[in-house]
Amino acid sequence: MVRHDTFTISRHLDVPPGEVFTAFADSTIRQRWFRLPGSGASYEHDFRVGGGETARSTFTGLDTAPERLEYRSRYIDIAGTHRIVYGYEAVVDDDLRWTSLVTVQLDVEADGTRLHWTEQVAFVRYTEDGSADLAHLRGGCVLRLNGLDAALRSGHPRQHRR
Repeated sequence: MVRHDTFTISRHLDVPPGEVFTAFADSTIRQRWFRLPGSGASYEHDFRVGGGETARSTFTGLDTAPERLEYRSRYIDIAGTHRIVYGYEAVVDDDLRWTSLVTVQLDVEADGTRLHWTEQVAFVRYTEDGSADLAHLRGGCVLRLNGLDAALRSGHPRQHRR
């Protein structure tokens, strides 16, 4: 059975939307905040409608066998510096676990940007009974956005996030 879920994460970033957009578009900056867990990571990124990203790594948890992770995305819509829509697949050991549609909206605020990350996910394979999968995915997104914030602040060391 496929289970569907949706979540939105909103946060303030202390830089203008154009800088946040660049952190998504520029492969060098993106690799500072977009990471798969584990070792031996590889990344390919083509930021354009119809382009996408592929990332691979091997993750070994405590007392678990290594897992081969793969992330494959395709950009569907890029609207100026204020919206990015893409779909992606999450694969573990050659088994599709979930696929998502992500909308990133960047709104101007007086002192920076309001980022809204909305993810619509279809879990096609569960971890055990599946009860922790959404929390795991959402937590991973929060960590990724923390990395985005840190990458943006590294270019503006006196600024901080609210």
